[in-house]
Amino acid sequence: MESRQPVGSRAIGQRTGHRRQTTGALVTAACIVGLSSAAAAPAVADENTPLQSGECKFGTDDIKETPWSLQRLLTNQMWASGKGEGIRVGVIDTGIDAGNKQLQDAIEGPGRTYVKDGKATQDKVGHGSKVAGIIAARQQPTSGFYGLAPKAKVIPYQQTSDEQAGTADTLATAINAAVADNVNIINISQGTAASEKLLPSLEAAVKNARDKGVLIVASAGNSGASGAEKNIYPAAFSEKYDNVLAVAASDRNNERASFSQPGPFVGIAAPGVDMVSTVPMGGNCVDQGTSFAAPYATGAAALLVAKHLGDKDKWSPAQIISHLEQTADRVRKGRDDNIGWGVVNPVAALNDNTRPTGPPTPDKSNNAAGASNILPAAVSFGETDQERRTRIGIYIVGGGLLAVGAVVGCAVALRDWRRKTGFTTHGESIHG
Repeated sequence: MESRQPVGSRAIGQRTGHRRQTTGALVTAACIVGLSSAAAAPAVADENTPLQSGECKFGTDDIKETPWSLQRLLTNQMWASGKGEGIRVGVIDTGIDAGNKQLQDAIEGPGRTYVKDGKATQDKVGHGSKVAGIIAARQQPTSGFYGLAPKAKVIPYQQTSDEQAGTADTLATAINAAVADNVNIINISQGTAASEKLLPSLEAAVKNARDKGVLIVASAGNSGASGAEKNIYPAAFSEKYDNVLAVAASDRNNERASFSQPGPFVGIAAPGVDMVSTVPMGGNCVDQGTSFAAPYATGAAALLVAKHLGDKDKWSPAQIISHLEQTADRVRKGRDDNIGWGVVNPVAALNDNTRPTGPPTPDKSNNAAGASNILPAAVSFGETDQERRTRIGIYIVGGGLLAVGAVVGCAVALRDWRRKTGFTTHGESIHG
């Protein structure tokens, strides 16, 4: 039997999970989670291997402050029609840990696992628990963080672990299982830069989801530091299948985060830097990556699907995608390869009841900044380096994680290290 080698890597952010002694192979499996197929070429060194900075421990304290990605939302308007009741989201990832109180009520059933000795409701990596939290974490008085759709259900499909990397085939199997389980949406915060020709089973699964009316939200990838375009699958299937929404990561200025992979397949962007979420065994931590932008868009989609679920003719995945793209906050008139049609605006999407009749269109105004859904590229959401250091200090003190000085020192060292080595916080191979 031909051995399978990872050909790409998950859209994982700077993983801040607990440290563990392991071999180099297991570190690769746990951190970059490459997807492969039987015909795949051997893996090469990753430009974006996640670093364990020690800033986060599993079973840590809650972060009491409301993160910036939620501060920009008017929740009374966003939740006017509901909080995602009746929506079931399949999360294909490293599992969802039931040990976090904000996730316990969100998880539906035991889920499914495709890893040896795995258990879908346990997450030794932490990635899937963070993804699920951004979608549907329940509100708790001890935490300022919550999911965008805190009444939706998340179902874990564990296709990778700390000791076993997922493959394109196991990802396809998980997609097909989620479709058979009648989920409304599938979130996939991982991907591969392998050639589309090497991914027949994955493409067939995406097509099956489309035929069954299931929306797939996939992260665009984190190897965009150079600005060079390349396809990351399954996100890049958005160019062929209208049920796939490819999500880039945006920063506080509603521009592409430096690591976010650009490309013609990008449909929309969502906040992806300094993202607070849930971790195994309890508590909250901060992470970054398109992995955590995708579930933000998934949460918005869950609210939109729930709102129109009872319509005489419920909205199709293509209509949900088109509406999110049309109502996105834009810094320019139309689409570009960096942030797609703009940064998702859940409140605008839910307040606009216009049923989509086609793909999104560019703004008709000659002055982009004058349009109702166009945001000038101002610095209102931005911050200086000093402001960022201060904010991170507040997060850490509020969460009881580390002293401010240690975090700042770690951040500076990590920044300098990345500049010297070319590493960012994602895991596709630079050689594709």
